[in-house]
Amino acid sequence: MSQVQGSGIPGILRTLREYLAFYCGLGLLASVSLLWSVLALPLSLVLPRKWKKRTGRLVITMGFRIYLRALSIMGACRFDLKALDILQGESPMIIAPNHPSLMDALMVISRLPNLACIMKSELVDNVFFGAGARLAGYIRNDSLRGMIYLAVEDLRSGSHLLLFPEGTRSNRLPIGTVRGSIALIAKEAGVPIQTVLIETDSAFLTKGWPFFRKPSMPIHYRIHLGQRFDPPTDVRVFTAELESYFQSALVDAKLPHLPAVTDVHSS
Repeated sequence: MSQVQGSGIPGILRTLREYLAFYCGLGLLASVSLLWSVLALPLSLVLPRKWKKRTGRLVITMGFRIYLRALSIMGACRFDLKALDILQGESPMIIAPNHPSLMDALMVISRLPNLACIMKSELVDNVFFGAGARLAGYIRNDSLRGMIYLAVEDLRSGSHLLLFPEGTRSNRLPIGTVRGSIALIAKEAGVPIQTVLIETDSAFLTKGWPFFRKPSMPIHYRIHLGQRFDPPTDVRVFTAELESYFQSALVDAKLPHLPAVTDVHSS
């Protein structure tokens, strides 16, 4: 109680504003996602096949863009994502960001409307995201062979592909172990890999962060483009090269400390 009193009325009001922004943000994301899933179900039945992916991806891009804008207006986050805009009209490639938090996919998708995304199968089956993800032609990751085949086909059809090289959020910073699937897909599709460097000053939604734990606000996110690599010829050699590149490129990046297990349980 003494800590709350000592913070004074301005501190209390700021904390209340942060909690309001935090829970309004979560509620908005859940509401928009559920609404789109409800609308995506009938659209998947009536839209011509060639329009399904285009419509699904465009709506998701616009929805995430509006959502991130709302977070900015509420004072919860500050985003600098304009570096991604120059990729919109470019030929097929793999977009390969480092992956500190769950916000990363939302930020990238919000700027690139012609983007396939590899998702965990449980998200594709989720009531909030599933119908919209299926309409957009997002790719499940439960079968490695099927995932690679669908990813290559999507790239050959002219799309970009969002693929986190680690396959999951970073379990150590600046980056965890890079998987060979990204090199294999790029090799089979004959497309380059555009690295993307994500910086943030908060551990919010990093590995080990409880979903409903409020962070300090505002959170700052900044994205800039890294090196673009030609399609690899040797998967194993390139995988090691890509991991080494990220380690070097992110050495001075603004990244938070990952939450310790003891911190998570004590929060």
